[in-house]
Amino acid sequence: MFESRKSPLFPLLVAAVAAIALVVVLTTQGNEDEDKTSPAASGADSSESSAGPLSGLARRDADDPVALGEVDAPVVMVAYSEYQCPYCGKFARDTEPKLIEKYVEDGTLRIEWRDFPYLGPESTTAALAGRAAAAQDKFWEFHEAMFADQLPPNSGNLNEEYVASVADDAGLDVDQFREDMSSDAVQKLVDADFNEGQSLGVNGTPSFVINGTPVVGAQPLEHFEQVIDEAAEAAP
Repeated sequence: MFESRKSPLFPLLVAAVAAIALVVVLTTQGNEDEDKTSPAASGADSSESSAGPLSGLARRDADDPVALGEVDAPVVMVAYSEYQCPYCGKFARDTEPKLIEKYVEDGTLRIEWRDFPYLGPESTTAALAGRAAAAQDKFWEFHEAMFADQLPPNSGNLNEEYVASVADDAGLDVDQFREDMSSDAVQKLVDADFNEGQSLGVNGTPSFVINGTPVVGAQPLEHFEQVIDEAAEAAP
């Protein structure tokens, strides 16, 4: 079971590029009022270009079921996210589809999901469910369905029965889905992503790394477009 732990954001990057200062985002659990301003929503600090240690995060695995886009795309956006975070939902509903249409479909951008279920046991349940959907090559269908009708954080309703109903609606084999959810292999995949994020100091979601450039929070579409365009121009 994961615990929510705090640490400075992206300390490796700060050590490599002293001028970069990143904000702490969304560190509280419980219900979120989306009308309130938070670092994750308002975009207080977001990105600086870097060729430091974050630039090597992209896995570029052609068989990765939680990645979307060409394996040799010039720009890779690594996305640390989770299914209970309201701002992750905002990004998934409002911004991600536009980035897919504009950049993924033309081969410019690849999106690589990383599980960062830091808001509690329900987040862990959802992360395991996402990986179980991925085992049937239905991750992105499950991903879209979870965020389309997103539950409030720690509502008590995000349990195995709930995610199984989402999986059923998405056309998955539910018996296989349940079996995969409880497997050691799926647990290890979620653990690996979560540990990777923590090793970098990620302690809030959504957090992104775009060709080595950190972008913190559900920034406006235009901000993502700027960072992606600059990364594409600079790519070999």
